[in-house]
Amino acid sequence: MTQADASVLTYSSAPGRWVLAITVLGSGIAALDATVVNIALPTIGRDFHTGVSDLQWVINGYTLTLAAFLLLGGSLGDRFGRRKVFLIGIVWFAVASAACGLAPNALFLIVTRVLQGVGAALLTPGSLAILEASFVPDDRARAIGAWSGLSGVAIAAGPLIGGYLITAASWRWIFFINVPIAVVVVALGARHVPESRDVTVTGKIDYAGALAAVVFLTGITFAFIEAPTLGWSSPSVLVMTVVGVAGLAAFLVREHRASSPMLPLSIFRERQFAATNAVTFIVYAALVGATFLLPVVLQVVSGYSPLASGLALLPLTIIMLALSARSGKLAARIGPRLQMSVGPVVVGAGLALLTISTEGANYLIYVLPPVVIFGLGLAITVAPLTSTAMSSAPAEHSGIASAVNNDVARFGGLLAVAVLPALAGITGTVYLHPAALAAGFHTAALISGIACAAGGVLAAFTITNPERAPRPAGAPEPEECLHCSLDAPPLTTSATSR
Repeated sequence: MTQADASVLTYSSAPGRWVLAITVLGSGIAALDATVVNIALPTIGRDFHTGVSDLQWVINGYTLTLAAFLLLGGSLGDRFGRRKVFLIGIVWFAVASAACGLAPNALFLIVTRVLQGVGAALLTPGSLAILEASFVPDDRARAIGAWSGLSGVAIAAGPLIGGYLITAASWRWIFFINVPIAVVVVALGARHVPESRDVTVTGKIDYAGALAAVVFLTGITFAFIEAPTLGWSSPSVLVMTVVGVAGLAAFLVREHRASSPMLPLSIFRERQFAATNAVTFIVYAALVGATFLLPVVLQVVSGYSPLASGLALLPLTIIMLALSARSGKLAARIGPRLQMSVGPVVVGAGLALLTISTEGANYLIYVLPPVVIFGLGLAITVAPLTSTAMSSAPAEHSGIASAVNNDVARFGGLLAVAVLPALAGITGTVYLHPAALAAGFHTAALISGIACAAGGVLAAFTITNPERAPRPAGAPEPEECLHCSLDAPPLTTSATSR
């Protein structure tokens, strides 16, 4: 079935509702997993008697392959069938999740997390692409809006479910729970989801580009995570640094010369697009770096349970759900520059204020205020940032623009998780000692806050508001773009993996 043939479902029909439910469940398992792993880090570290570097790899191993193969996953779906690749990704993710839950040691868990990221890269692009291809044009916006809202519910429920599983059973169940959900998705998807593909796709799939991206990300990540322990002069660190740089060079050469590149480098010639992604990188690096450490700090320093530390960031999700659409509408009316300049500064203030979270165990006094502040900052920032990234790219590259913005956010988070603990002096088993961890977190929170505010300053000098044709008198306000919130780069803590 071609894409044109597949676009026959309506929102009110039973087949349409089935497709919507299946795509929400499919993307939900990736979202749920990414949400709860941060919460489980202290427990995993104690069980495996391991240091910070292994915990960094537990997070970054997943992010690395997800970021490297995300564009490839979308290309495979367009060419070979979105339903097929989506369901393969679900099965892959489930098998890797089961292996994660059975991990006998930290190394095995890291390897299986790497494999889990590959599955997520296959299923994540397909979720939204299936909706775009399956519903009639008049109902696509409504279906995608419902998908966004229901996915938000799954995101909000993640910390509650994960914290309960860790407290009542074991951290291993945050991975095992994916298996029965995946079985349901595969069974229902095979029956109810129509197949679709892009019949206009030509040229070869850029496997070489994806491989070069993996080499680059692996080398750089290894160097930054292991250098604080082994030293920058360590032969293994030096070799992996060279490997990473060589991988980056090979990726750039490949994407420049390939007839059908995974990432058309010409897209970055658009100044607004390049600037928007630079701001995305800074903001998400700062955010992910701080919130990677926060659940550990709340448990080790403030004595929170895994469930309580998971719920600590729930207001962030609520604020984003409540205000992101309104923020997108405001940006469509006044232009993105003001919000992209002010928002990161507000986020930075909230992140810096997290230094008070180690002062006491009272959530309402020491944790909720900074979470609310940086939640408001994100609500101001994310929708205009994402819509600008998409609108500033050439129309023929709109899909690539969204994927690039997602990947830039993930790479920023990956690098922050690798670098920030070392900058803050959180190495080895420091995370198990409350006083040392609290001191290191103060440094990390301030670094993150300053970096995020710098992203706002960069936006003020580089982002421009588009020129708009005058609106005829009496004409209605333009409708907000639902994609503003849907295509937003993912938050590691809220797990809006796309």
